[in-house]
Amino acid sequence: MPELDLKKLGLIVIGENINTTRNLRANGPRIVTEDNRAFVRYGKPGSEKRLDISASYPKDKGNVKTAKIPHVAEAVGKKDVNYIQWLIESQIEAGAHIVDLCVDAMSTEPDERHEWMRWIVKVAQSISPETVFSIDSSDSNTIIAGIESYDHTKSRAAINSINLEEGRSALIGLAKENNAILFANASGRDGMPQDERERVENLTVLMDMMDKASIPMGDRYLDPLVFPIGAGPEFGKHYVLAVRQLRTMYPEIKIFGGHSNVSFGLPKRRILNDSFVTVSIIAGCDSVMIDPVMNPPQKFIEFKFAAEALLAQDEYATRYLSFIRSQI
Repeated sequence: MPELDLKKLGLIVIGENINTTRNLRANGPRIVTEDNRAFVRYGKPGSEKRLDISASYPKDKGNVKTAKIPHVAEAVGKKDVNYIQWLIESQIEAGAHIVDLCVDAMSTEPDERHEWMRWIVKVAQSISPETVFSIDSSDSNTIIAGIESYDHTKSRAAINSINLEEGRSALIGLAKENNAILFANASGRDGMPQDERERVENLTVLMDMMDKASIPMGDRYLDPLVFPIGAGPEFGKHYVLAVRQLRTMYPEIKIFGGHSNVSFGLPKRRILNDSFVTVSIIAGCDSVMIDPVMNPPQKFIEFKFAAEALLAQDEYATRYLSFIRSQI
């Protein structure tokens, strides 16, 4: 079976795993202990390497079942380029077109966080020069530090993200100056959106701002924001309804979301994540922010073509048949 070109087929994958908030279970299959030390195994069988995580591993064995290991933060803190290279290459090999970079968990001190972002940008571009990396932070100045360190002659950058919070809209000019892709999320001036209406209203204001800055439609990625359904039973529905409306209003832009957020705190997360991505694609999402290693995106393309045929969006299942024949 030929390998799928997901981008040509209408699905852009944003790899979310180069983020210092990411954790592994302390009792997970990749964790090994030896001589009172703990390690994360990584790499291909026969040539496995180890990342020392002893500082984060619980001293009390009774806590191992519930403890989380911040493996990305451990690797960044140690400047372990081998582990970071493995993470980035794994994301790309699994189908990521854009790889997100976030170091917010490294420090609460702005200057230190800026330095970590500069470092990870340079390392990431040395590992995969042609890959688009999105510079992701809750702090605008950390994003600015990352964009200023980015070698724009190697690949385009993406900015993650603008919103209506104070100071964030200044990043629109930064995107324009550096020919960067621009992510925009639905956070409002007074906090998070409460329903689909507020999501659409906030993103409409941001679309007007991007219009004034002449940001190309194809470079705009709208994120209506995914919240955990364990915290609010309507949150998944709010997101999907907002996607549906935004797709009708803005057919040329990209729509995505941090889809794995929906299952936070619930068991068997992959079932929820896969189902939510599928529902989102049917509603109008053409981009997904996932860990493509844990959630292989090829299956979502199959769901997309099948859903379009089933919902009368593909007359006589023409695109579906063409897709199936291309895979034989």
